Amino acid sequence: MATAAYIWVMIIDLRSDTFTKPTPEMLEVMLNALVGDDVFGEDPSVNQLEKMVADMFNMEAALFCPSGTMTNQIAIKCHTQPGDEVICDNMSHVYIYEGGGIAFNSGCQVKSIAGDRGRINASQVLDAINPDDIHKAKTRLVCVENTANRGGGSCYQFDELQLIKEVCLQNKLKFHLDGARLWNALVAKGESAVQYGGLFDSISICLSKGLGAPVGSLLLGEHEFIKQARRIRKVFGGGMRQAGYLASAGIYALENNLKRLAEDHENAKEIATALTKKNFTGKIMPVETNILIFEITGSYSPLSFCDRLKQEQIFCLPISRTHVRMVTHLDFTKEMLEKLLEVLNSL
Repeated sequence: MATAAYIWVMIIDLRSDTFTKPTPEMLEVMLNALVGDDVFGEDPSVNQLEKMVADMFNMEAALFCPSGTMTNQIAIKCHTQPGDEVICDNMSHVYIYEGGGIAFNSGCQVKSIAGDRGRINASQVLDAINPDDIHKAKTRLVCVENTANRGGGSCYQFDELQLIKEVCLQNKLKFHLDGARLWNALVAKGESAVQYGGLFDSISICLSKGLGAPVGSLLLGEHEFIKQARRIRKVFGGGMRQAGYLASAGIYALENNLKRLAEDHENAKEIATALTKKNFTGKIMPVETNILIFEITGSYSPLSFCDRLKQEQIFCLPISRTHVRMVTHLDFTKEMLEKLLEVLNSL
């Protein structure tokens, strides 16, 4: 009987850092995780992860959730009342990529600010605050995103965040961080988690992007805030039972995959250098971390460029009529980088 022949093809997926898969070592940890019922607060692995991350940021408590969208939306719900207004950048994930959740879940409106590559400043925040006027929505919350996804993985300067915090304190506003890729910012800027924990009222932090866990984000804050957040998580349907299998992957990721984020940043810069030499590439956003956003001109459109790379089993994302995004990650190897550069050089 004839046997089938299999040909291994290297697939290079740069659409997002969410495409990573657990390593054998991570799967082994997951398989042997201690678990219980997290809705009852009895999953030891979830409890360990929550304490671990809260301690890293020197914050009082943490809550494990399925996604960063959920942690962001829970935070906004906890900080606001229906009819309030939320200030954020006009390219913020909470504003354009969470399904209208601010309106749907919290009944709030948004005052969006045109910042600098996804980053707003203290002066802009101050100007955006509504006066105490019955005709105006109450400004209640400021949300920032670090790194800023649509800003090409741009990082805030910490002193600017401190200035925004002062504006929030002076105007009795809450300050929330969408830190989906904060780990990348910490590595790129040489900053510490404790610095951020002392600045924000709440922080959303992801494990399923640069750190490579399959699922999971955490919401951080004070004990009473997290107690309220736990109730909202239940209302949103986010309570999971033996979630320790997932939490253990997050623990492994934090213990093993933080320092290597610098490799992703260097790989993104190397790709950017190759792209600067091509006549079909226009403006490239400054590459600070693992996200590369660049303009396509001339003989290609973003769609045709991505289709051309797809013929070589290389996947990237057209994010507008003029721009393409690539995101490096721990499943993007040096061999894959060499293959990508070879293909780019041939175009």
